[in-house]
Amino acid sequence: MIILMRFLKRQGPFCRTCGIASVRDMTAKSLWQGWWGIGSSIVNPITMLMNIGPMQKFKSLPEPAPGPGQPMNPGKPLFQRPAILGLIIPVAVVALIVFANLNSTSNADVGSCVVNKGTSGNPDVKVVDCTSSDAEYRIVGKLDDSTDDSRCQDFAGSEASYVYERGSTKYTLCLAPV
Repeated sequence: MIILMRFLKRQGPFCRTCGIASVRDMTAKSLWQGWWGIGSSIVNPITMLMNIGPMQKFKSLPEPAPGPGQPMNPGKPLFQRPAILGLIIPVAVVALIVFANLNSTSNADVGSCVVNKGTSGNPDVKVVDCTSSDAEYRIVGKLDDSTDDSRCQDFAGSEASYVYERGSTKYTLCLAPV
């Protein structure tokens, strides 16, 4: 399922109760099983949003009339099922990644301000607003793909530097006091 996607569709005439039960069941399965491939992780949220239309149609139908068959049990609403974790967990992970990178120095530009919340031996440099009282340094130069902080002397006012290197990502920020 990591490489291939599987699309399931239920056909048939449904009464209100059976239609709601089917949509809830299929959406709950998508919440758990729909995230495993790259393409699936893109298509799955769209599919779940598309399930809203049929759900609204089923809700507008009248209650089923008594007859020979028994309507399906619609079960609990999706937000009261454990399957909702299949939605909450991916959304939380994406939000955490975005939040963790908001103050990252990788997106810092010349003119931005930073603060070192760590030590000089173990820096923890974060981007801050230049009007903030936390701002310690202004970035006066950024050397992409370089860890040579001796080149910071070419930038006027540069008195400090911050070198970042993880994997294939590396850069040097040349810093001047605010």
